[in-house]
Amino acid sequence: MIRRLYDWTLSLADSRNAMWALFIVAFVESSIFPIPPDVLMVPMILARPSRAFAIAAVALAGSVLGGLAGYGIGWAFFEQIGRPVLEFYGKQAYFDEFGARYNDYGAWAVLIAGVTPFPYKVITILSGSTGLDLWVFMAASVIARGIRFFLVAALLWKFGAPVRRFIEKYLGLLFTLFVLLLIGGFYALRFL
Repeated sequence: MIRRLYDWTLSLADSRNAMWALFIVAFVESSIFPIPPDVLMVPMILARPSRAFAIAAVALAGSVLGGLAGYGIGWAFFEQIGRPVLEFYGKQAYFDEFGARYNDYGAWAVLIAGVTPFPYKVITILSGSTGLDLWVFMAASVIARGIRFFLVAALLWKFGAPVRRFIEKYLGLLFTLFVLLLIGGFYALRFL
């Protein structure tokens, strides 16, 4: 099923409404859809490198607005469904404690999920359910998703098709390593 969904998403890159399709895929990927917008971005940029940064901007706008929808899902449905379940099991206090800790570092969680292969939709929904400050969430989303999409666009614009395999195979790993080094650096500065 995922493969058919992937192939269908990829076919949208050739349509005359590819920019709208990219916006919609980026939007729904940030809250519920399993296929990342890169699947559309890469062939679109390779077909028209001069539009690389416009394509990245469309993906960014769709993703950030979709992240806001994911935040809304976490905020709205947590109160209706999540909280009663936690109360039934007597775990509301644990969630409140977790929410406070999450909100202390929530911007980092959004940044990390926004650039790594970690499912961004999980963080958008979690951010809404814990009540992470909306402006912090939005700023972290714009920064993280901007880095991700504009870096992909810049690499494809500069190097073209030869870098495609590298992006598809290693870019997520490199983002993850970068984030781990960044966190390790902050940890070292704090405790050394």
